Amino acid sequence: MALLPFRQSKSKRFEALIRPHLRALHGFAYRLTGNQHDAEDLVQDVVTKLVSKVDELEQVDDLKPWLHRVTYRQFIDTIRKRPAGRETSASALDTREDQTPFLETLPDTESDPALQTEHQRNADTLHRLVGELKPDQRTLLLMHDSDGWRLEEIAEVLDVPLGTIKSRLHRVRALLRTKLEAEMEPFGEQQRGCQ
Repeated sequence: MALLPFRQSKSKRFEALIRPHLRALHGFAYRLTGNQHDAEDLVQDVVTKLVSKVDELEQVDDLKPWLHRVTYRQFIDTIRKRPAGRETSASALDTREDQTPFLETLPDTESDPALQTEHQRNADTLHRLVGELKPDQRTLLLMHDSDGWRLEEIAEVLDVPLGTIKSRLHRVRALLRTKLEAEMEPFGEQQRGCQ
């Protein structure tokens, strides 16, 4: 009988540690997987593995980056176990349930319908191009530029040196900029050559 209250208190301690981070973990998992179902599975896998490690969790100084690192590693393990040829989908970026796409959080200062249409077209193009990035590129870009993570935090979560994070972020921004410029060109290369 004496063990039952201890078990209850352990589960309550676990819930008190994890619950404040679940929404952020789910958002991070969504960024990694690209769809709602896989994100839920990923978070469930992480929580299931951690439920027996309450004492270890209580020893962690900053639980947020630690939990994100565990989630990232679980994601990598899941990817490695998948059959060859099956990639993580990024097509669900603009159809997230109960999450506002980051481009829609930008203030709308345009009052001209033509400018609003152009802004929406540009936003749709950017959404599509971000969705076409590799999962690790997309995750890095969105963690820093959309979610506001500091480079040091990203380096800690991904367990990668800070200099590597900086160079990867620079490369993915340059790649996205190049793709965006190509999309925004009024005429393609072939059409320009014919004129």
